[in-house]
Amino acid sequence: MKTLDVIVTILLVIGGLNWGLIGFFNFDLIGTIFGHMSAFTRLIYCLVGVSALYQIFQWKAIQQRWKRK
Repeated sequence: MKTLDVIVTILLVIGGLNWGLIGFFNFDLIGTIFGHMSAFTRLIYCLVGVSALYQIFQWKAIQQRWKRK
């Protein structure tokens, strides 16, 4: 499960940076790289959204997993 936690964190960082670029500079990096609203771009956005839901609902379990030795 720690691997999934790391993947989710990476996706959330990518999503957060992309939203920061959109907010500050009106520049959609993901859309620019993969095409605006292409199937792959939509997939990335969906994965970021699912990652956020996972993080919300698994927060306590994630903390306990990473505290174990």
